[in-house]
Amino acid sequence: MNVLVLVAPGQGAQTPGFLAPWLELPGAADRLAGWSAAAELDLARYGTEADADEIRDTKVAQPLLVAAGLLSADALGVTPGMLAGHSVGEITAAALAGVIPADDAIAFTAARGRAMADAAAVTATGMSAVLGGDPDTVLAHLDSLGLTPANINGAGQIVAAGTLEQLAELSANRPEKARVIALKVAGAFHTAHMAPAVAALEALAPKLAVNDPSVPYVSNADGQTVNSGAEVVRRLVAQVSNPVRWDLCMQTFQERGVTAIIEVSPGGTLVGLAKRALPGVRTLALKTPEDLEAARELIAEDAAAAAASEAPAEQEPLQR
Repeated sequence: MNVLVLVAPGQGAQTPGFLAPWLELPGAADRLAGWSAAAELDLARYGTEADADEIRDTKVAQPLLVAAGLLSADALGVTPGMLAGHSVGEITAAALAGVIPADDAIAFTAARGRAMADAAAVTATGMSAVLGGDPDTVLAHLDSLGLTPANINGAGQIVAAGTLEQLAELSANRPEKARVIALKVAGAFHTAHMAPAVAALEALAPKLAVNDPSVPYVSNADGQTVNSGAEVVRRLVAQVSNPVRWDLCMQTFQERGVTAIIEVSPGGTLVGLAKRALPGVRTLALKTPEDLEAARELIAEDAAAAAASEAPAEQEPLQR
């Protein structure tokens, strides 16, 4: 049996002008206009004309990413076997699973971005990627510095978060056999520093129209599938101040026999992790609409391979 999972990237995947080709698709501009109203932002301008600094802003990046993910998934037009997203990409996945309507997802994401930006302004904090090294050694080292492993992404990648002083100490005192790269983000996301944002989203969550997911939804909290819409929303709120366990999401993909992964726009980051952690799984990133045909071909090839593997073997004729 073939299992396709659609995955949605998180903050940092956006690049200047990345949304422009998607707006050329029929109906896309009108949908984005509606979502701009829900987000109280001109998403079309930010996705086509804004520079890197403008779209790095948490308040802009988050609804922009969810909008792009929804547009590209709609253009692909496939029902996957599972859905998952990284950080804010979880909201994209929740909308694609039918847990919350698209308009509500955009409004909720915009509120999330504003609340996280406000929380980040309280203390000077940030994030750094730690690449390589023994994972247990890296985690112990971060703990010794008072840093939080905000993203445990698998494939040798852990993102540390904390105060700028703590991150400076990490850069000066790296874990053995590891590289440290400072990330251009506004704060220590997915840590206790985001507690004020959790409170803001808790107040908003009861206003959402919630349904149970139509396909298995894999949660960043623990990599487990969640079948209750109310529980998905509860986790979306709590995840703002809790670590992203993408490593456990990929472990679930492996355990569930995922055979293909397609990353919605602006794709690339998550399929890169999958290529290293899930050898043998077919992967494709939707960067522009030109990738849609290749994605459909991948889906068809994956289905054909599964059908061939499930076909009964030819039996030898009986000898008389």
